Order: sequence, then C-alpha cells, then structure tokens
Amino acid sequence: MAGGVQPDRRQRRREETIEQVLDVAVGVMAEQGVAGLTLGEVARRMGIRPPSLYVYFDGKGALYDALFERGWRALLEAMVEAEGALEGIDVAADVLAYDVAFVRWAVEHPGYAPLMFWRPVPGFQPSAWAYRPAVELAERGRGLLAGLRRPGGLRADVDLDLAFSTSATLTSGVISQQLANGPGEPFESGTVTSTLPVLVAMWLSHFRDPGVH
Repeated sequence: MAGGVQPDRRQRRREETIEQVLDVAVGVMAEQGVAGLTLGEVARRMGIRPPSLYVYFDGKGALYDALFERGWRALLEAMVEAEGALEGIDVAADVLAYDVAFVRWAVEHPGYAPLMFWRPVPGFQPSAWAYRPAVELAERGRGLLAGLRRPGGLRADVDLDLAFSTSATLTSGVISQQLANGPGEPFESGTVTSTLPVLVAMWLSHFRDPGVH
C-alpha cells in the first residue's frame, strides 16, 4: 500500500506546483502584459531557480499553452453556468445576459484575455489540446443560437454561421476596446462595456423575427 501511496502524493504535489506556477504566471501577465511573461520572473516570485520550472514546462511556449487552455476552460465553465441561468422566455434578455456574462468574465480577467483573444506573442500558436475548450464553447454558442431560431426568437431563415460570427465579433470587439481604452474600469460603467446593451439590441434587430417587438 505504501508503495502505491507515494506516487499519488508525488503526482498531487506536481499538480499543485503546476497550478501555483500558472497562478503566478497569470499575475505577471496581468501586471506586465502577456509578452512580459518570463520564466525568470515566475521563478523569482516563487522563490525558486528558473531551471526548476523546466521540470513542469519545457519552455515559455508550453507555459503559454497551459495558460491559454486554463483561461478558456475557466471561461467555458462560467458560460455553462450563465447558460443554465437563462430563463428561456425573453429572447432579448437571454441574449444580453449571455453576452454580458462572456464580456464580463473577459474584462475581469485581464491576465488571460489578451492571450485568449489577441495574438500578443509572436510565433505562439495554441495546441489543439489548449484550443479544445474554446471549440467546445463555440459549439455551445452555436447550439444556443440554433435554439433561438424559432417563432418569437431569431428568424427561421437566419444563417447561423453569420449570426454566430457577428455575435463573436461584437463581444470580442467590446472586450478588446475596453481592455485597450479603459482597463480597470468597473464592468457596469466601463467606457465600452456600458454600450453592450445597445450593441446587442442592434444585433438582434438584424436577426430577429420582424414580427416581434
């Protein structure tokens, strides 16, 4: 039994250390920008020597990859929760609530958001593994829009690919403009985030059943 317990403890310690590294790395990115992340700074904040980090990540690219996956997984979890809270009665209210949850998470996590929504690191491409939560979230978003394509919701002839891509462009644009022009502002009174209800209403006016008021 003892021989089986020890590896489990080692694995737990390894996983805990990896989580600690990622926590520290997110803090560095929030303070110094995504491109300002260095293994040396992470190691300094953890009180270890930089070579020790190579036990967990074989380079900065691998660290970025893990951070990319972690950010999208956290956003996916937040959006699953937001989706579960939708009432399914008022289409406009549900679309706005969903988009608000998405944008709010992103602007309130400025360490992750630039890595997830921009391409601030030359040469970095997330792996298929890291991109998986983003793909899953996109699939869920498309499914949500498909469910809205009904009487009283989106028009039956709506092109779902167009509806999804324009919605994604709207939300990502708000995120980018808010982080670039009003970082640190409260979500509700943000220079750009406060325009979200108007922008969502404009999007709905294009795709919604014209018989709905």
